[in-house]
Amino acid sequence: MANSSTSSGKKWLLIVLLMVLVSSATAAGVYLLLDRSSQAEAAEPEPVAAPEPIFVKIDPFTVNISGDEYGNRLLYVGLTLRVDNEQTRKLLTSHMPQVRSRMLMLFADQSAQELTSPDGKSRLAAQVMGLFDVPLADPQPELAISDVLFTDFIVQ
Repeated sequence: MANSSTSSGKKWLLIVLLMVLVSSATAAGVYLLLDRSSQAEAAEPEPVAAPEPIFVKIDPFTVNISGDEYGNRLLYVGLTLRVDNEQTRKLLTSHMPQVRSRMLMLFADQSAQELTSPDGKSRLAAQVMGLFDVPLADPQPELAISDVLFTDFIVQ
């Protein structure tokens, strides 16, 4: 009988040792897994660099516009177009005489009263964007113009 109790004790000892070994391995695995995820969260993300803006400067215009009770007025306007890619910048630069001509026609058709109203400049910027709905060249890649920025704006 002593032999069977020794054998039974060894089995229990082996079972206990296996349970301790499995629990230790599980605890170590969980610790490593949690440590990695906390390090990933703690690591600061790389700052995202904003792309360099691409601008196309258009020299200022002085244009006669229809006036009010004071007669004809002058508009002095300088603007810059913000474009989304180099291809659009090159196309606008190479077709600048056409761009300026279209803008001159648009600006000359404005009235002083419209341009000095609160929404006048916003409407004019939208109209400038609309000038590029008609292609400058045939065929023409799609233009990527994202904003019209007025750099000078005087109504006299």
